[in-house]
Amino acid sequence: MRFKALTQWRTAVWTAAFAMVAASAATAQSRVVLPAGSVVIVRTMTPLQSASAQVGQTFDTNVEESIGVDEFTVIPAGSKIRGVVKVATPATRQQSGVIEVVFDRLTLPNGSAFPITGKLTSTDSAERRQIESDPNNPRVVLVGERGGIGATIAGAGSGRSTNNIFTALGALLSEGRDVNVPAGTHLAVELENDVTLRGGGRLRGVESSTIYTATERVRAAQQALAQLNYYRGPISGQLDDQTRQALFQFQADKGFSATGNLDGRTARALGINLNGNMGGVSGGLTGSVLSPSQAAAVRRDAQSLVIRQRSDLSASSLGRLNASRAYAQGDVELWFALSAFADNAAIYETIVNNGGNANAAILAGRSLGEAARRVDSAMANARASTAVQNAWANVRQQISMIGSSNM
Repeated sequence: MRFKALTQWRTAVWTAAFAMVAASAATAQSRVVLPAGSVVIVRTMTPLQSASAQVGQTFDTNVEESIGVDEFTVIPAGSKIRGVVKVATPATRQQSGVIEVVFDRLTLPNGSAFPITGKLTSTDSAERRQIESDPNNPRVVLVGERGGIGATIAGAGSGRSTNNIFTALGALLSEGRDVNVPAGTHLAVELENDVTLRGGGRLRGVESSTIYTATERVRAAQQALAQLNYYRGPISGQLDDQTRQALFQFQADKGFSATGNLDGRTARALGINLNGNMGGVSGGLTGSVLSPSQAAAVRRDAQSLVIRQRSDLSASSLGRLNASRAYAQGDVELWFALSAFADNAAIYETIVNNGGNANAAILAGRSLGEAARRVDSAMANARASTAVQNAWANVRQQISMIGSSNM
């Protein structure tokens, strides 16, 4: 009996210990980082007016749309971000009013509060360019002017004193108007430091406000942006300033809310697969998928390339070769490889257009990558013309983002 009781006690202790470890692991796994540089759109709950604002005054803003990071909701709708007035000067006849605000606290609907360091930014491309013209992380302020929100958002240099702000703003102060931002105005808050939050429910679908940070998705975005001539940096998978600037410009050109976040709407526009699970859950594949228009372009260019190679071999559309010409094995093999690739590209386009199975599209991309490698091998052993080589290099660039990072 004593032995049995001891055994039961040991079992209970180990069970409790295991449960604690499991709970700790689950807690650690649910922690999600909202990275520095992320932009959160909020709506003001009270007016901001330079004629009456006081330094140290606080105000709340409301997050109207839930923010996710990769697979999890981290900031539910209804959360509050607190702003603090750092500088407030009313307008005079010669000088516009100015308000500088920072953001220092995030409060979730359940009452959980997190310290943050955030600054004002803009989703307007002209204002954003002015803000980023100072490489020294400029202060960002609201300036009384005929702006769409009752003020202009502007970079005000990096000096500490109010006089430095006025000097940096220069001609922007010439309107002589007060800042008058009404309640209910949308503002953009840029986080200056990472914020670690506990992930809520797993996202069921692709949300426009979800911020994608996983390496594979960022790498796919960099490849797509490079293909569209928005990005010229390394394909690193790191969501750095250069990548955010490229995302911002792409969003501005598309007429999206230009935040610089890799959000759901932007990722879809770039042709990035968002259905594969990036968290290692069984059944999900990682990789990117071309958009239907991109897949169609690859298929057309591949078919044109087959025609070009066939013409270089003096072959008819029926495959009749020149009887008086001596052919090399490598040249014919290149023709075969290009023809197979064009057929594979047509199949890939069909899979992308039909949709419904993201994993199948990723696998098809990897298979198309294998077909491309066979063309690479054949190209190395052929006497291909410069036109064929250049055309193939263009196709290779078009498909560089699909399948997997090892393609």
